[in-house]
Amino acid sequence: MIFVLFEKQFITKTIMLKHFIPILSFISCIGFAQNSNLTVTVSDIKNNSGTVIAELYNSEGSYLKKAFKIASSEIKSNSATLTFTGIPKGEYTVKVYHDENKNGKLDKYIIGMPKEPVACSNNAKGFMGPPKYDDAKFTVSSDLKMNIKMNPAH
Repeated sequence: MIFVLFEKQFITKTIMLKHFIPILSFISCIGFAQNSNLTVTVSDIKNNSGTVIAELYNSEGSYLKKAFKIASSEIKSNSATLTFTGIPKGEYTVKVYHDENKNGKLDKYIIGMPKEPVACSNNAKGFMGPPKYDDAKFTVSSDLKMNIKMNPAH
């Protein structure tokens, strides 16, 4: 009797696993298929010293406050290419800056203006401050390549 009970449980678990594993694999593939890569090429960098840092923002509320992802790259021939991988479909902005002294942050004057060159997606420019979110936003729905021209520091 006990043997029959164990045999039934074993068969039931085997059947469940037989169906569960393919379903789980299918769902996992769908999740990964929805993510894209974003490649950002930054040009017009004034020199090859330092690094370029790119900050990717995934909402208007986090724009210029808390980056969703950050990437950095060395500069070659006055340009740099950075890639963000595994980006879910949605709306984003990118801020890039030339970290000339390699301290890992955008240096600013006491009044808040950047000391180092900075630029945003869509080559958006601000007036008396950073560009507006709506001017810098773009949509990721598949792999995307974008070019940003670096602005000189003020």
